[in-house]
Amino acid sequence: MTTTDDSSTASAGPAGSEAQRRIEERLTEEVVASFAGAGDARLRAVLESLTRHLHAFIRDVRLTEDEWKQAIDFLTATGHITDDKRQEFILLSDVLGASMQTIAVNNEAYRDATEATVFGPFFVSGAPLVGDGGDIAGGAPGQPCWVEGTVRDTDGNPVPGARIEVWEADEDGFYDVQYDDDRVAGRGRLFSESDGSFRFWCLTPTPYPIPHDGPVGRLLEAAGRSPVRAAHLHFMVTAEGLRTLVTHIFVDGDPQLEIGDSVFGVKDSLVKRFEEQQADTPPPDGRDLGGRPWTAARFDIVLAPDGTGA
Repeated sequence: MTTTDDSSTASAGPAGSEAQRRIEERLTEEVVASFAGAGDARLRAVLESLTRHLHAFIRDVRLTEDEWKQAIDFLTATGHITDDKRQEFILLSDVLGASMQTIAVNNEAYRDATEATVFGPFFVSGAPLVGDGGDIAGGAPGQPCWVEGTVRDTDGNPVPGARIEVWEADEDGFYDVQYDDDRVAGRGRLFSESDGSFRFWCLTPTPYPIPHDGPVGRLLEAAGRSPVRAAHLHFMVTAEGLRTLVTHIFVDGDPQLEIGDSVFGVKDSLVKRFEEQQADTPPPDGRDLGGRPWTAARFDIVLAPDGTGA
């Protein structure tokens, strides 16, 4: 974010006279009315509400013309830095809490269904199939981690054949798509077994900063906020007749949990224990870890019925 002198950041002043208030309100109603011909009722409702809230914000803070220009420049820069590997608009939505609010609205709490959290900008479709007990790390650096659990519905029935997509950053805090060599690492997909169980190897999650060398990073810096995310492992779970779940699990004991997650994604129910294992502790599948210590975590997933969202 750019900085300006006091004269350019000063408020545009109070609304002033009753005549001024009527001018501002009349403009809002004129813009709202312009959408009356929209053929889609939902589109019309969204545009009308957006207009009322946007105009109310401008009037509330008495937005200056210089601040308006800074906002346009900020959004333009956000668009320029966005490409097929970096989605700066998702980062902006995340750090403003808009992503989590949308998730809250669309994933209504239902019995003991696993809570959802942010999708993030680093999901890639077509991740390699690793199979039950496979390794999603793909050679990425980090401490080995064994994750196992079950997929069930809210009646406690196992869900066989659920598609489980998993992705994460390496120990240096980067996802594979942030490298320039087209590597595929730290991501994979598998399917739950007939009893709903699943298991796989990955990397022990570590905290990392979201990309902060662009407009969103400058915004965070100006606001005095940290760009760091709490350590986490992404999941997307889909099964016929059940609500798609997009979520993470977080690492119990991670100091970043106390400091705060830069995209507001942490929920207490998603904080899991990643048990430290000594180098001489045999892995559950007998894998040779080369004498390295590792961790183990359990994540039991409960899917809500389809149609139980907002």
